[in-house]
Amino acid sequence: MKEILKTRFENNLNRHKEVNWETIEVKITSEHIKKLSWMEETGGEPDIFCFNNKIFFVDFAKESPNRRSVCYDQKSRMGRKKFPPESSALELCQKNNLDIIDEQLYTQMQSIENIDTKTSSWLKTPDQILNLGGALTGEKRFGRTFIGANGSDSYYSTRSFRTYFEI
Repeated sequence: MKEILKTRFENNLNRHKEVNWETIEVKITSEHIKKLSWMEETGGEPDIFCFNNKIFFVDFAKESPNRRSVCYDQKSRMGRKKFPPESSALELCQKNNLDIIDEQLYTQMQSIENIDTKTSSWLKTPDQILNLGGALTGEKRFGRTFIGANGSDSYYSTRSFRTYFEI
């Protein structure tokens, strides 16, 4: 796993100009490897991202990872009258001890590199929006980052979610 991460790190220096691989490698624990393996296995292509003086591993795949066709959370999934998916974005995050990317982190990632130009990603959503049945999404179209909303119980083959954790 570390070799994959090192190669990705070296091939994408624009994402983390502030740190070198040696600094990162010594911080990676066995718990991190478990999280990173799941992120990698599900198509997230995790890489280091520096933001607000913190260092994160984030899903940096060009398009939303292969964990698609999920509602936002369990409440929304269970509330579907027809064809509820097997899981939701937040349930999968919780199961794998990861966080879902929020609007601020997503927007910063988009300022560094174009992601989700053909797909979209669920974003961490404030309770006031969730309580009304909605959830935030992000995508990049026409050279611009869009933050939108959709019913939290919806799911599409082109929508997934991006995860992260701080190291």
